[in-house]
Amino acid sequence: MNRRADFPLLAANPGLHYLDSAATSQKPRVVLDAMRGYYERDNANPHRGAYDLSARATERYHDARVTVARFLGVADMDCLIFTRGTTEALNLVATAWGRANVGAGDEIVVTALEHHANFVPWQQLALATGAVFHVCPLTDDHHVDLAALRALVTARTKVVAFNHVSNALGTVNPVREIAAIARGVGALVVCDGAQAAPHLQVGFDALDVDFYAFSGHKMCGPMGIGGLVGRRPILEAMPPYQFGGDMIEFVRDDHSTWNVLPHKFEAGTPNVADAVGLAAACDYLDGIGMDAVLEHERALVRLATERLNGIEGLRVYGPKPSERSGVVSFTMEGVHPHDLATILDQEGVCIRAGHHCAQPLMRRLNVTSTARASFYVYSDESDVDALVRALEKAKALFAEPVG
Repeated sequence: MNRRADFPLLAANPGLHYLDSAATSQKPRVVLDAMRGYYERDNANPHRGAYDLSARATERYHDARVTVARFLGVADMDCLIFTRGTTEALNLVATAWGRANVGAGDEIVVTALEHHANFVPWQQLALATGAVFHVCPLTDDHHVDLAALRALVTARTKVVAFNHVSNALGTVNPVREIAAIARGVGALVVCDGAQAAPHLQVGFDALDVDFYAFSGHKMCGPMGIGGLVGRRPILEAMPPYQFGGDMIEFVRDDHSTWNVLPHKFEAGTPNVADAVGLAAACDYLDGIGMDAVLEHERALVRLATERLNGIEGLRVYGPKPSERSGVVSFTMEGVHPHDLATILDQEGVCIRAGHHCAQPLMRRLNVTSTARASFYVYSDESDVDALVRALEKAKALFAEPVG
């Protein structure tokens, strides 16, 4: 797979080895062209205008929702709510559903693999309501401990929240098995799909979860848009998250009623151009095939893991390559991850260093931070080679005597 030429930023910088796709992906030309085309030909405020240009904007927004819903395996497209991204989508559920349904003595369960966006909202909901907050431990090979999860989930459990794929380790979780455990007690099933939607087939309708959140910018789309997919009965029963234009049916002096889905949860002027860009990104990934995307990433992860394990003093975290997406997290003895990232940047290699918004996980790994290389459709073996060369240079640099 050689897709680098599709991405203007990478094509213009042949010496750049971009290995931070788990943070945000680069954007293919087709996405940039789609967004520019919308602004140049169809830009208007949708839904509210009786003139042709507004009707075209409304149609583009509708068509974008159809495309994104199809990509995610959602038959009922009105159950796809556009948000600014995964973080807002998860906060929407924790706020709108959580405050209406969780009370003192109830239980909320998350896992130790979670990004803060799927940890802190539930933690804060528990603190605000008096609910009990549980963190499910991991196995030695960095998977969710399903036996421990079964023991944690009780008749008082109202929510089980977990990620489809770990942003810090790349671990791919068994969504259906976790969902079945939650379903056994009638708990709400909330899945953070930020790191899954860009890399594998989602198939929401077959996952048996209640909510699925994702971000466009991690899947070749623009920043500032993502979404929440939910089951219709739950969405219809939930109170709105924000109030204002387009989400109302009638506004009386003493009360208001709400619009139908999806508009009930999309207050304000829609982000049409970014929805158009996200739809173009979905079409681009569909053209490659999500099975091919995952296969390509895992081949690079296998190669990178083998090469990194050959560097003395370097430790790779996470499950084996066949059980993860395109993420490799590691530490080097005697070198802080931030120093590693700085040295690698000087060699044209872009990696992430830090706690990756997963401090509870870092504590369980007994580290404060890791370095993380993440691959995508535009990555190839030359990126692995550059990563290894730069790491060997860093190791040699820090091995030099001082003075």
